[in-house]
Amino acid sequence: MTTVVIIVAVVLVAVLGYFLVRGRTGGGQSLRRRFGPEYDRTVDRHNGDTKAAELELAERVKQHGHLEERPLSQEAREAYAGRWAAVQEKFIDSPAEALAEADALLARLARDRGFPDGAGFEEQTAAISVHHAEHVDGYRKVHTAVRGQGGTEEMRKALIEARALFDVLLGHAPDEPVQPDRHRTNGRTTA
Repeated sequence: MTTVVIIVAVVLVAVLGYFLVRGRTGGGQSLRRRFGPEYDRTVDRHNGDTKAAELELAERVKQHGHLEERPLSQEAREAYAGRWAAVQEKFIDSPAEALAEADALLARLARDRGFPDGAGFEEQTAAISVHHAEHVDGYRKVHTAVRGQGGTEEMRKALIEARALFDVLLGHAPDEPVQPDRHRTNGRTTA
């Protein structure tokens, strides 16, 4: 009888241990799926410490997961689309100025959609990463390039990557661009 109790106890401990380990791994896998490349970036920032990275990501979800994005009016969408088109045109002659405008435009658009202005860029990108993890890195690259890190090619790539976040925040898929209303004035097209 005692042997049976010992065997049952050992089996229960093994099953409990299995589910505890599986639960921890499952949480990490869930965060990895939710955050994609943002998960890897956060692990790298924590020098490979997955537990610390997962705690940070779980805290982001806790703080910002409830956030509901506010819709934009059609007029606001068109105005933002026009401003982004102007940024892209400006990039040809003045890449640094265009990137600074793109950085500010993304911050305003995120704020208008309901993401926090908060304590600044890091808080805003943390919130965005909870809802748009696959696109937030382009915004980070623009923000970094504005601070003078990178040449024209890096700025161009950053602007291209940031466009994906812009499109998502604007409220349409990247392959369905919103065209701003354009009017002809004195032979020129204006937004």
